[in-house]
Amino acid sequence: MLIDTHCHLDFADFDAERDELVARAHGAGVAQMVTISTRVKKLDILLALTERYPSVFCSVGTHPNNAGEELDVTTDDLVRLSAHPKVVAIGEAGLDYFYDTQKPEDQKTGLRRHIDAARQTGLPLVIHSRSADDDMAEILTRETGKGAFPFILHCFSSGAALAKTGVELGGYISFSGILTFPKSTELREIAATVPLDRLLVETDAPYLAPKRWRGKRNEPSYVVNTAEVLAETMGLGFDAIARITTDNAFRLFSKMPRL
Repeated sequence: MLIDTHCHLDFADFDAERDELVARAHGAGVAQMVTISTRVKKLDILLALTERYPSVFCSVGTHPNNAGEELDVTTDDLVRLSAHPKVVAIGEAGLDYFYDTQKPEDQKTGLRRHIDAARQTGLPLVIHSRSADDDMAEILTRETGKGAFPFILHCFSSGAALAKTGVELGGYISFSGILTFPKSTELREIAATVPLDRLLVETDAPYLAPKRWRGKRNEPSYVVNTAEVLAETMGLGFDAIARITTDNAFRLFSKMPRL
């Protein structure tokens, strides 16, 4: 059994075969999925998916590359919307300096609001961090000093220092198909240092298909390949890493029931 802790089932890439995609995930042993919000104002689409598929849950939040579009979304809004039974996380929010599409200050404003919502609700904050290690470490350290909150550094591809800071602050590290790429030696070395009780796997589908399907559209069933490589990296068998990452997912996404 595996949990895809981060995918985007609402994206148009899946419109032609969403039912089949969910069925393939179940057939591959992926029992549950969390489809992640990128715009609060499109939450209704995610909620409709969670109602259609009992095994699918969702988050509520604004992706940093959309930060400027939703500066009117307050912490109170996030807290209120997260009360829905199938909303099990806040985010994804964070910092993305790779794409120069949003002002850093707008991204930081959004991130702090999402952190406050995670702190108030106890729901995990799904963090997107790209080319922003120093600023992310500084914000997480400062905000944790105001009061702890659960969080995930999702689709981790940052440096060892941010991974260390995240773990020290109580966060989880989630690995995507990037872990399987031949050139990701350094990332696998970082993964090997993460405590077993802080590891998660995800697809970030439709992006970043793992090595076995490189160049194709990603989907939740492909998280199996990432888990296989993570098991090799940690010196464990596949069944062990499946059990560990699944237990971690349910511990962190504590609002999500085991079906």
